Amino acid sequence: MVTTVEPETQTPTPSAPARGTRWAALTGLIGGAAGLAVAELVAAVIAPLGAPLTAAGQWVISVLPAPLINFGKDTLGTADKPILVALVAVVVLALAALAGVAEYRRVATGLIVFAVLTAVGLFTVSTQPDVAWNAYLPTVLGLGLGYLVLWLLVGRLRYWRPAHPPAGDRATEAWGTAYDRRSFLRTTGILGVLSAVGLVAGRMLAAGASAAATARSNIRLPRPTSTQTVPGGADLRIPGISPYVSANDDFYRIDTALQVPNVDPASWQLTVTGMVENPITLTFDQLLAKPMIEHVATLTCVSNEVGGNLAGNAVWLGWPIRELLAQAKPKPGADMVLSRSVDGFTAGTPLSALTDDNRQALLAVGMNGEPLPAEHGFPVRMVVPGLYGYVSATKWVTNLKVTTFADDQGYWTPLGWSARGPVKLASRIDTPSGSVKAGTVAVGGVAWDQHVGIAKVEVQVDGGAWNTAKLAAVTGPDTWRQWTWAWPATPGKHTLTVRATNADGELQTAAEAPPAPDGATGYHTVDVTVR
Repeated sequence: MVTTVEPETQTPTPSAPARGTRWAALTGLIGGAAGLAVAELVAAVIAPLGAPLTAAGQWVISVLPAPLINFGKDTLGTADKPILVALVAVVVLALAALAGVAEYRRVATGLIVFAVLTAVGLFTVSTQPDVAWNAYLPTVLGLGLGYLVLWLLVGRLRYWRPAHPPAGDRATEAWGTAYDRRSFLRTTGILGVLSAVGLVAGRMLAAGASAAATARSNIRLPRPTSTQTVPGGADLRIPGISPYVSANDDFYRIDTALQVPNVDPASWQLTVTGMVENPITLTFDQLLAKPMIEHVATLTCVSNEVGGNLAGNAVWLGWPIRELLAQAKPKPGADMVLSRSVDGFTAGTPLSALTDDNRQALLAVGMNGEPLPAEHGFPVRMVVPGLYGYVSATKWVTNLKVTTFADDQGYWTPLGWSARGPVKLASRIDTPSGSVKAGTVAVGGVAWDQHVGIAKVEVQVDGGAWNTAKLAAVTGPDTWRQWTWAWPATPGKHTLTVRATNADGELQTAAEAPPAPDGATGYHTVDVTVR
């Protein structure tokens, strides 16, 4: 005898129809986005170092081989950081989508994927310097909530039923409510929009408003004991030529920080350690009380191509590093200072450059009359004329270790860049470009050889004779120098070339070399059509 059970007395088990797999991936995607959004928002409020996307990106940089890092920097330029963060986000969201499919097919399997993502996120956070316990909360809270969102949406998808299910549908009763296609899409859409908005807001908050930004707005810089006045003839005011003093917003930015560090000056300290007789700890208030000087200096990135724009000139306010080191008293045998940033970046600077009485190497707190912008090292950075930034211009600096080149290396040296990084003599044509009218055309640009100075600039047309350009005034040898030459332009296509001679009589080399390992060389040329 066969016993039958009436359909209405059966308790159906929720199934995972094939049509729902793609929708399940979407639920995972939204759950991942919600998790990242919450994590970024929490990190922005309580612990910027806990932002999982930034931490993961920073870890990726730390494990990539040197050729790949250099390739990315050379190929992508300043876009390398946002692109890397975006790639990390894409990987996380793709794994979250897989978690959605797994959860749809079997309850709680998506939790395993999210648990793995959480573990990886916590690991990458732990690899950052000076991480406090609260930096781990954003990842735990964010991805935990992300899984809850996934679970909620997959539950609705699994019990997807018509708007008016037949009587006795116990699957619907088990979930509690009937969910039709429209209800599912409405809930999914709302959560998706909120997640996207939250993720963007979290990134913006992390890069913007913070206790550090508020503190910066309240800082009143001290009056310098020594000033430099920019002479009226330093800026030729010819359209197209870079201004003698670069505006803060236009000043180039190159560093390894995926997210601009928000450093509260109230908690900032600079320590001097290593081969010194007197280790020193300096607070921001103590630094501001020191006799500050004002100095105009041009900074240049070693990655700058011939004719590139990774150079800028500013009026810096700071305390000479030589005075700090004089108090620390370096021991015999020391020849390098390894500076460290709050984000872990290091630079190895020759000790002689920091103790030179004729070189204004500064612990800078001001830039063009205002506290350092966050992007340029607030609250304190180093400025050392005559050296490329990768060996000297540490932003958000927190430690100076007096050591030797034999015992220590800065961040970029193991990646194939030279250890000492003196700036090379260079010149650039800023104008004209493209097409111009026949007649007298102002050719102009800038030339630099920091801590030596520029004595002469020459321009050549189509490989002909060299023509001496007019030079603008400067505050001293540590800045770039504007130049101009009146070109009697005739119709046709022409090639302009520039070269410079420094104050020691050294002529800029025509030999072409790439930026790696110690700076690009060669003459800058520009093709112009005269009509």
